[in-house]
Amino acid sequence: MRSVVLMSTTGATADPLATLGALPGVAESVETVRKAVDRVYGHRIMRRRSNEITSEAALRGARGSAALSGADWALEELRRRTDFSGDDEARTVGAALRLTAEAGQLLSIWRQSPLRVLARLHLVAAADSDPRVGRPRQDGEPVDEPLVELPLPNAAEVSGRLEGLSRLIIAGGSAPALVTAAVVHGELLALRPFASHNGLVARAAQRIVLVGSGLDPKAICPAEVGLAELGRAAYLAALDGYVSGTPEGMAAWIAHCGKAVELGVRESVAVCEALQRGAA
Repeated sequence: MRSVVLMSTTGATADPLATLGALPGVAESVETVRKAVDRVYGHRIMRRRSNEITSEAALRGARGSAALSGADWALEELRRRTDFSGDDEARTVGAALRLTAEAGQLLSIWRQSPLRVLARLHLVAAADSDPRVGRPRQDGEPVDEPLVELPLPNAAEVSGRLEGLSRLIIAGGSAPALVTAAVVHGELLALRPFASHNGLVARAAQRIVLVGSGLDPKAICPAEVGLAELGRAAYLAALDGYVSGTPEGMAAWIAHCGKAVELGVRESVAVCEALQRGAA
């Protein structure tokens, strides 16, 4: 598997993420997402009830992420349930809810130590159900990630690419938030560095980038909602483009992530409208 992240270790470019921002169609995706985000932040209900929008976006985002990992529950079921330990689907939903809550606590750490944050996210998701929590998998260890069936990179490649990703995050750069978030998301799905919960962790890491970058500082644009709405088949097809490493494939993955943010914005605008009408 090719990786844009590894470009940073070969001297190909000082800022490979910025290079991705110049791919055909990517600037348009970035601009469309920015306009959509501005629209929901400009909604008048945000001036006095933004905390409610944030809470609702968190719940809906967790539901969307869990759905992509095989636990497609109705929103009202998430509101009703208090015990998420009964079966595999319940545990997946519980992990998604915990990750959404935890992501906001890790924003300040992400830019200094992204690998520490990823370890913490896996620990929170697994909730001590796996003795291998919080550490990258070793060669020969099975990976429980039923959605993604791509070949697994070996442990050495996982380690090298995680280090490359970490260096890019710490160094910062001029790439738009959408591009950085899409690369973090795609790289973690491609690598599946942990024994379990990789999809949930990848989507939580994307959320951290979008919020921490300032694009969505109040966490009201749940991309996970959009990813679930676009569907698993489109998600996997876009991921294939990322893994291909081709300019067209990378641009298609970034565009897919951008469309997901737009749909997440649409969801929160609907919540704002409902609150304004007194219907929610």
